[in-house]
Amino acid sequence: MARTRRGADYGEFWPGYVDALSTLLLVVTFLMSIFMLAQYFATQESSGKDTALNRLNRQIAELTSILSLERGKTKSAEDDLAALQASLATLREENTRLSGFALSGDDAQKAATARISSLTTDLENQKEISNEALAKVDLLNQQMLSLRRQIAALNEALEASERKDQEAQDRIKDLGSRLNAALARQVQELKRYRSDFFGRLRELLAGRKDIRVVGDRFVFQSEVLFPSGSDLMTAEGLAAMDQLASAIIELEGQIPKEIEWALQVDGHTDVQPISTPQFPSNWELSTARAMSVVRYLISRGVPPNRLVAAGYGEFAPLERGNDIDSLRKNRRIELKLTNR
Repeated sequence: MARTRRGADYGEFWPGYVDALSTLLLVVTFLMSIFMLAQYFATQESSGKDTALNRLNRQIAELTSILSLERGKTKSAEDDLAALQASLATLREENTRLSGFALSGDDAQKAATARISSLTTDLENQKEISNEALAKVDLLNQQMLSLRRQIAALNEALEASERKDQEAQDRIKDLGSRLNAALARQVQELKRYRSDFFGRLRELLAGRKDIRVVGDRFVFQSEVLFPSGSDLMTAEGLAAMDQLASAIIELEGQIPKEIEWALQVDGHTDVQPISTPQFPSNWELSTARAMSVVRYLISRGVPPNRLVAAGYGEFAPLERGNDIDSLRKNRRIELKLTNR
C-alpha cells in the first residue's frame, strides 16, 4: 500500500520535472542559437575575434558539461533556471563586448581605408609632381640642345671670323711688307734725287762758305738770310732763295709723281734769349723765319704742298759751346728733302 503510494507520488512529480527540464533545454537551445548567430556575425565582421570566440567555445563546452551534471542532480528547476539566467547574462555581456570589438574593428577598417585613400591621393599627387618634373626636365633638355646648337653655330661663326681675321692679317702683313718695300724703294730713289738736288744747289751757290751740307740737310746761316732779331730776308737772302726755288722747280719735274716728297724748312736760334713785342721768345723767331722762307718760295712758284715749315728755337743746336763761332753756327735755316 505504501509502495503504491510512493509510486503514485513519483508519477505525479515526474511530469512536472520533465516539463521544467524541457523548458530549460529549449531556453538553453535558444540561447545557444542566439550565441552561435552572434558568434557567426562577429566572426564574419572581424577576423581578429578568434581568441574571444575560442574562449566562448570553451565556456559553452563548460556550460554543456555543467548542464549534463545538473541533469543527474536533484536540484530544483528554479536553481537550474537561475544558473542558466546568470549564464545568459554573462553571455549577453560577452556578446556586448564582442559587439564593441566588432564596432572597433569597423572603425579600424574605416581608419585603414581612410589611410589607404590618403596614401593613394599622395601617390597620385607624387605622380603628378613627377610628371611635371619630367616635363620640366624634357623642356630643359630641349633648351640645352638648342643652346648647344647656338653655341656650335657661334663657334663656327667665330672660327670663320678668325679665319677671315687671319686672312686679313696675312693680307695686311703682305701689304705692310709691300708698302715697306715700296717706301724703301722711294727712300732710295729720294736719296738719289736728294743727292742730285744738293748737287744742283752746290752748283747754283758755288763759292758760298756760309751755305753748307750737314748730313742730309742743306744749311743756310741766318746771317745770310736775315738781319739779327728779324724775320725779314735781306737782298742777299732773297737772291739765295731765288736760286733755291729754281732748283726745287727743276727737281719737281724729275721726281716721279708717285713719290710723295716735301722740302722741310726748319728755323733755329742760338741760346741767347730774345724778348720783343713781335717775338716773345726764340720759338716765335725761329718759326717766323721758317715761314718767311716758305712764303717766298711759294711766291717764286714752288707748290705749297711740297713745303713744310717748323721752328725749333734754341733746342736743337749743332754746337754745344757758347763761343761766338758756336752761336753763329746754331743760328740757321735748314732744308731737308723728305717723305711726306
